[in-house]
Amino acid sequence: MSSIGMFGKKIGMTQIFNDKGSAIPVTILEIGPCTITNIKHSEYNKIYHIQIGYEYTNPKKLTKALLGKFSKLQLPCFKYLKEYKNDDNSNNLQIGQVLTVKELQVGNYINISAKSIGKGFCGYQKRHHFSRGPMSHGSKNHRQPGSIGAGTTPGRVFPGKRMSGRMGHNKVTIKNLKILDVDTKNNIVIIKGSVPGKNGNILYLYKK
Repeated sequence: MSSIGMFGKKIGMTQIFNDKGSAIPVTILEIGPCTITNIKHSEYNKIYHIQIGYEYTNPKKLTKALLGKFSKLQLPCFKYLKEYKNDDNSNNLQIGQVLTVKELQVGNYINISAKSIGKGFCGYQKRHHFSRGPMSHGSKNHRQPGSIGAGTTPGRVFPGKRMSGRMGHNKVTIKNLKILDVDTKNNIVIIKGSVPGKNGNILYLYKK
């Protein structure tokens, strides 16, 4: 099955109304343009590895290896690179080809991956949805964790114990988001629902 992967940015959320007057929460995305920077074909499993670049950057900010790569291919310098797999190359993709929102159609379903919003150091209730202690007068256990393990045996806290710590800033993938509108002139895509991250966040779009 032929697939297409592209980079983009999250602009923000709003709502639109359908013919029946119902409000639909939507997210506005700026997708592409992305440039294909490399195509490798594996003879072992017949998989195409397609690398795409997004957002031009100053050559002084790149390593000599990347500068040599872009110079050899006669391509501009990109800030973001990502590789995705493709079962076939029925789209006849070529190195240097530019992918835009024209590859997307209204009604298609896409998957979006991005970094979620980082919330810093969080406690038990916020991070793991633990229930709180009694709030009546005299209680000294409102938001404390309580016991975290047994005593002499095993005499330690097992790895993976749900405790307070940093929350968010993880890769999150949301599948089957429906495309409601595509603006090819401004590279804008409107999808139904929400996507991970804050406004301006870099995201990766994957369409089958």
